[in-house]
Amino acid sequence: MEKFRETLRKERAILVGALLRNMAGDDLAELTALAESAGAIVVDKSQQKIRRVNPATYVGKGKAEQLADRVRRFKADVIIFDNDLSPAQIRELEKIAGAKVLDRSELILDIFATRAKTKQAKLQVELAQLEYTYPRLTRMWSHLDTVAGAGGATTAGTVGAIGTRGPGEQQLEIDRRLVSKRIIDLKRELDNIDRRRIREIDSRRGLFKICIVGYTNAGKSTLLNALTDAGVLVEDRLFATLDTRTRRWSPAKGVEVLISDTVGFVKNLPHQLVASFKATLEETVNADLLIHVVDVANPDALKQIESVNHVLAEIGCGEKPILAALNKVDAVKNTGDLAMIETLNPDSISISAKTGFGLDKLAEAITNRYKGTELLLRVVSSQSNGKVQSFLRAHGQILNEHYSDNSIVIDARLSRNQLPDLQHLRPEVIEMLDP
Repeated sequence: MEKFRETLRKERAILVGALLRNMAGDDLAELTALAESAGAIVVDKSQQKIRRVNPATYVGKGKAEQLADRVRRFKADVIIFDNDLSPAQIRELEKIAGAKVLDRSELILDIFATRAKTKQAKLQVELAQLEYTYPRLTRMWSHLDTVAGAGGATTAGTVGAIGTRGPGEQQLEIDRRLVSKRIIDLKRELDNIDRRRIREIDSRRGLFKICIVGYTNAGKSTLLNALTDAGVLVEDRLFATLDTRTRRWSPAKGVEVLISDTVGFVKNLPHQLVASFKATLEETVNADLLIHVVDVANPDALKQIESVNHVLAEIGCGEKPILAALNKVDAVKNTGDLAMIETLNPDSISISAKTGFGLDKLAEAITNRYKGTELLLRVVSSQSNGKVQSFLRAHGQILNEHYSDNSIVIDARLSRNQLPDLQHLRPEVIEMLDP
């Protein structure tokens, strides 16, 4: 894989989008960004209308031969399809075109592999790659020779290494066994990480949790840095960061929340990646509020919103409270598009994470969402229990307080999420009042 990535950085790529006649296409802008993120030099693009998917070459033999001409003309090394191809189609296209052929999912998986830095991210990417490869092994390899038992004998019962004794088996079956075992090992290791992460998330139960989601390169990490000085890597490329970062943030006095950044989404995100990054996406699943960062300067912003909503529904977050943050308003060229997005998202906040524009309004909107979960409480505590008084002053809004004998009675507003923390301090009485 490392050798492949080193080669890809220097390769000249032709991009291909094959569309059925009733399908609407785009200008391959996203595939271009993906290819460039992987290190390829895009030398040509081609969108082709097809009547039906050809089982042998996807696009048909004639169009495949046209691709071969383009490979020679542009001295291309690789053809990247904006479609998912079968191993047989890839093999046949490579034979006709005389160049390496990749599909969209393979390209995204390779980019994730180059971006993975932590142990968890590397394990998640490897699992996704193997799960993508496993069902495709049937026609993927050319070394499907029969393997005999020890000494080359082929009669049943021949003595050999465990797992190879008997009449022999195809190399394919050995490959499938090895891949299957590695998948099981990776899932076991990731399950352990997942359990640790869930315990970590459970330990934050008393805090209001916010998760930043959005299309890749929409400005999620820039926003996290602008709000919390998190120092997260920010680059103008797809999938610059894969690992979740969580920071404490105070959007208003007396309000403290946890805010997390997540891996970006794209259209048609491979299901293997969604499944493998379940532990990373656990922050999203357990959030009290999602901030959906939208790059409104992108002409495909509406399609990107749709893609993000699709992935959120896929991981079980479709019904979560969402606040849309319309980012990069300072770079918008078509104000009509921005007005349309604002109309479709009436509660959205227009911001620029880069310049800081609108971040005060975003903090105010988040504070209002936070306070929407507030309770009106009467808390009775002994005067010696200073922790209760300090907690209410730090995290709530004191409305009234008076002393009675050795006790203090405090009327306050407090977030429902922080009620368990107050109960842990053991005041004498916690009474719910009518708002």
